[in-house]
Amino acid sequence: MEIGELLSYKPPQAIKRPIEPEDEPEDEIEKQKKMRRIARAKANQMTRPVSPVPSIQTLDQISEEERQEILKFVETEQTEGEVIDETTIKKIVLNFEKRCLKNREMRIKFPDAPEKFMESEVELHEILQEMRVLATAPDYYPLLVKLNIIPSLLELLSHDNTDIAVGTIELLQEMSDVDILHESEDGAEALIESLLEHQVIALLVQNLDRLDENVKEESDGVHNTLAIIENLTELRTEICNESVKQGLLQWLLRRLKVKSPFDANKLYASELLSILLQDNNQNRIALGELDGIDTLLQQLAFYKRHDPSNAEEHELMENLFNALCSALMATPNRDKFLKGEGLQLMNLMLREKKTSRNGSLKVLDYAMSGPHGKDNCNKFVDILGLRTIFPLFMKTPRKNRKKVLSAEEHEEHVTSIIASMLRNCRGSQRQRLISKFTENDHEKVDRLMELHFKYLEKVEALDSLFNDENEDEDSIYLKRLEGGLFTLQLVDYIIVEICAAGAASIKQRVSQILNLRGSPLKTIRHIMREYAGNLGEEGDKEWRDQEQQHILHLVDKF
Repeated sequence: MEIGELLSYKPPQAIKRPIEPEDEPEDEIEKQKKMRRIARAKANQMTRPVSPVPSIQTLDQISEEERQEILKFVETEQTEGEVIDETTIKKIVLNFEKRCLKNREMRIKFPDAPEKFMESEVELHEILQEMRVLATAPDYYPLLVKLNIIPSLLELLSHDNTDIAVGTIELLQEMSDVDILHESEDGAEALIESLLEHQVIALLVQNLDRLDENVKEESDGVHNTLAIIENLTELRTEICNESVKQGLLQWLLRRLKVKSPFDANKLYASELLSILLQDNNQNRIALGELDGIDTLLQQLAFYKRHDPSNAEEHELMENLFNALCSALMATPNRDKFLKGEGLQLMNLMLREKKTSRNGSLKVLDYAMSGPHGKDNCNKFVDILGLRTIFPLFMKTPRKNRKKVLSAEEHEEHVTSIIASMLRNCRGSQRQRLISKFTENDHEKVDRLMELHFKYLEKVEALDSLFNDENEDEDSIYLKRLEGGLFTLQLVDYIIVEICAAGAASIKQRVSQILNLRGSPLKTIRHIMREYAGNLGEEGDKEWRDQEQQHILHLVDKF
């Protein structure tokens, strides 16, 4: 801004109206007084004469000396607040160490006289609040580590006064905030290395047990503790294993079991549990050994007949379903799910038509897929699961306002469950499943063909986009799978399987619909050959080879 503009600038004058207390009830007389005051203020404003002398001189009226003085002032003006530099940090750290030492000495000297050491405790709490400014300067974290402040801070986690421990947790949470750490790579590296070297996870988990969540400050301390662990796992995935070894998984499961109204900490516990199980087979097996499958089923059972009361509780339910799906990817947990009557619970959820129906569909898909889903598939037929799954196959529920599965996700899960049952069921269960496709004049075959054409159109539209691109085959194949090819493969697998094993009328109906639409049989053959060549990593090599031979045999028969 030019100096002329700077000097001639006048802020607009606003009429100040008297501030009234917000919550106090106001009687009629007070209301009238208030109106009179406002009217008087307006009248004064309107009648105030314009001052003949300008309050600020214009640029032409000031001397050269004054002009230089103003320029000098503008250039040298400091921004308010203390600038964080090396000296400031050393001063803060020294102050902190002095107060820690003083508090320790006073507590040792007067262990039974709190009034004697209380002042030093207040001072220590104050310096912890002041130190939060350190979180604004991640570039100086290596200096903090060098000054050996991390062991001193971590020592305070076990301080007898939980207010001090909670203040320390708050400071560590702000310092380890992911956005802050991304500002300085060296700072992040130095801080995390130092925290891990001094067993931060073990100390945080031990401290969780002594915090009383009925006290607001300590409840916030629990929340911040979980935030520190989440921040660290986001930057170092190996911390997921370390935190489970230190007992975090047991604490999270215990926290989920607490019979209390829904709160933010329960939501955070479910979120962290979901993170620990993601892409981590070791933690999934550990969860199963701690009876975690039963805990998750018990927590989800509430949503069988109740919808979550708000968006946060809905997120809690989603986290529990996601954790269960992750856990079911470990083979030993499938058996625990079966023995814990997980199938019965999921089946009831599907029948109840509550919001939990979407999550239960996903869980069933995970529990029944692949070679290890055999027992669950047979059991699902035994508990009359076909009566539940086929109405969902015949009609995709409309997407409601709540955050639920899209039509495509719903159809993918349902077709995947039916395909898994065709793959894994034997004997009478298999017969019951295949006979379903001849019921009501082959209505389920008609629905299969409807889905086949729906997803074939999607995939063909997607393929036309890839013709010009120079991407590698794997990434194109992945995009096609996400764009509808995966569901198309499942639908076509069901078609060739029931045509080979079912009544001749099923094959006749399929051929009839294909002819009506002018679509050749070789389209389905081509999709199934591509599927056989890309079975993924499920099961061992022997199972994959057998499955590949089986699919190719079905294609030849088709």
